[in-house]
This record gives sequence, structure tokens and C-alpha cells, in this order.
Amino acid sequence: MSFSILKQIGDAQKKKAVVDVRSGDTVKVTQKIKEGGKFRLQVFEGVVIRVDRKESHTARIVVRKVTSGVGVEKSYLIHSPLVEKIEVTKRSKVRRNNLSYLRERSGKSARLGAKDFDRAAVNDVKEVEVVEEAPAEEPKAEEPKAE
Repeated sequence: MSFSILKQIGDAQKKKAVVDVRSGDTVKVTQKIKEGGKFRLQVFEGVVIRVDRKESHTARIVVRKVTSGVGVEKSYLIHSPLVEKIEVTKRSKVRRNNLSYLRERSGKSARLGAKDFDRAAVNDVKEVEVVEEAPAEEPKAEEPKAE
């Protein structure tokens, strides 16, 4: 298969608009879970410790939280139809893309410094319309008038 066909298939799977998620963000990820024949929504809140392939249809984030003294990490495909919503609640100042060092830390040493950001603007996801441009028509040359 040619690369262009694979790219078309991948772009068809992408969501129209997603939230700009970065490493160090505290996020609430709402996921659809199927139990029997019914779907329910489950919210997972934690710190994004990794963002992979941000521009691809296989974009992924790894979210970590500590529950009852046990660290829990979940990986989410951003463009998956099972991921309903991603909401950024806090943004932290970090200098890396992969915050794997947080796994060994606990308590005060695991804290990240908060950074001011416009929460409403970041979480406001508007559908982006893709408008395909029609090929421009060539202007017709005027014919000389016969006198």
C-alpha cells in the first residue's frame, strides 16, 4: 500500500477537534465503558506524564494518579471513539515531554509547580470545518474583435 492511502485512512479516523494536552497537565478523561449491553461513562483524573505522536491519528497520552497509596497509570488514544472528553483542570510548568521520574517520587517531591492558563479557552473545543478548495478557473483570453 502506498503511504498516501494509509494517510487517508488515518485522517478519516481522527476527531475533528481535540484539546491541546501537554505533559504536566492535570486532566479529567471521560471514557465510555461497555458493561453487558449498556455503556456508562467513567472519569479518570490524573497528571499527564507522557504525550506521544501529537499530530498523528495514533496520538496517545499516559495519565497517572495515586489511589490508596498505589500508583495507577492509564494510556488513552486521543482519537478513540471511546474517549468522550478530555478536560484540562490544571497546567504545570515542566521542561520535559516524558515525566517518568514521577513514578519514583511521592509526597511533596512529586508536586509540580502550577502555571497560569486560560482554562476556558483551552477546554473550548470547536469543530473545525475542513473546506476543500475548488480548482481555480483559468481566465479566458479575449478574442480580437473582427471589424
